[in-house]
Amino acid sequence: MVVTVDRRCPAAHPEDPTPCLGPVSVTVLDAVGAGAEGCEHHGARMLASLDGARVHALPDAPPGAAIRTFTAADGLRPFCWVDGPRTKPSQLSRAENRARQGR
Repeated sequence: MVVTVDRRCPAAHPEDPTPCLGPVSVTVLDAVGAGAEGCEHHGARMLASLDGARVHALPDAPPGAAIRTFTAADGLRPFCWVDGPRTKPSQLSRAENRARQGR
């Protein structure tokens, strides 16, 4: 699936203003197994916003797509397109929470 400017991937949140970056290449599954396919960019943003989510590369994905998505999500804050102060652990990235805990 190639995403055009007029149509973004299914993993793109309606309030997220960013365009897709690359082809649809990953599936992000939530804690109960419901999922959405997306580009690595929106897959990472979705993964960062869901507790207990996981990512899988699609069969025709470029090598390393799931790892890149997982790694990018680690440094993203949940719903990173929402402005405002972010101080609670649930509002910070996983990497920020690890740093606060000294790990």
